[in-house]
Amino acid sequence: MRGVLDVPEALVPVQGLIADSLLSVEKVFDEHLAAELPPVDQLCAHVERYRGKMLRPILVLLGALSAAPESAGLFEAGREGEIVSDELIRLAAVCEMVHMATLVHDDVLDDAELRRRGATLNHLKGNEAAVILGDYLIAGAYHLCATIGRSDLSERIGRVSMDLCAGELLQLHHRGDLSLDEPTYFEIVRRKTGTLIGVSCELGASLVNAPPETAGALYQTGMRLGVAFQIRDDLLDLTGDEQRVGKSVRKDLEKGKLTLPLVHHLGACEPMARGRALELIERGARGMSDAQERELLERLGETGSVEYAESRARALVSEAQGQIATLAPTPARSLLDALAQAVVDRAL
Repeated sequence: MRGVLDVPEALVPVQGLIADSLLSVEKVFDEHLAAELPPVDQLCAHVERYRGKMLRPILVLLGALSAAPESAGLFEAGREGEIVSDELIRLAAVCEMVHMATLVHDDVLDDAELRRRGATLNHLKGNEAAVILGDYLIAGAYHLCATIGRSDLSERIGRVSMDLCAGELLQLHHRGDLSLDEPTYFEIVRRKTGTLIGVSCELGASLVNAPPETAGALYQTGMRLGVAFQIRDDLLDLTGDEQRVGKSVRKDLEKGKLTLPLVHHLGACEPMARGRALELIERGARGMSDAQERELLERLGETGSVEYAESRARALVSEAQGQIATLAPTPARSLLDALAQAVVDRAL
């Protein structure tokens, strides 16, 4: 989205509606966090630079546009904009605030210095300021959600925030665990990334009073997209470079976090090769040389571990697209399907 997706002409109107709506989301986000204290306001202004493609707000909007009981008729009449209410805009901003809070806290956990090709808040102002600002963002999200006047939405945002924290705590528990297995990896990823993306899709549908089975299908769509997105993000951290990715890389290795390609490789290689891989992974916590990084990637290539992780991401997106296909055919559904494909292609 936001100029990333090339879509057929029939989808241009709904893509334009999403783009216009995102401007409203940004305005609500900024106004709600505005503080009368200049130091707080300056920190919030810096976090605005963390915005990427705004995947979660897009999914809130597309969830509503795809699931509203009257959506098909409104699209036929060219009145699809009637679905985008002030409450929906606020809900999209809520999901983005929760996401931004996790980014600020993640940078502290990872000692990251770069995000969106700029300095992280913790690098500029220290961990104390970053932690409190993350708390400020999450408090702002709860407060904004309360203004919508739907206790069910507030409950879901609270529940998903607990899941996010539980996923991070589970990952911290397994930091340095070189015997991490795939089920545990996927449990971490499901909680720390999948749930918020899933709930973004679901809550948009819930706000427009879609049937529970439709909201449930959209949750499953977002959950699968979120896990696929995280797998791709983990691959970029392992194989990418800072200039292309736009943030600090090799942080998972440095912090002793095993991601899917490494979990697969350690389970697939012969004992001697596994011993060398463990040496390289342990070396990653102290800083690997370029030659050691190349060797590790070559070893992952021998077991097809990068390709394996990519195939798992593609399979999850395919499952998500299967859920999307159960929705009524509208331009919004088609755009949601195109966005799902972009997760695999990592255009988002």
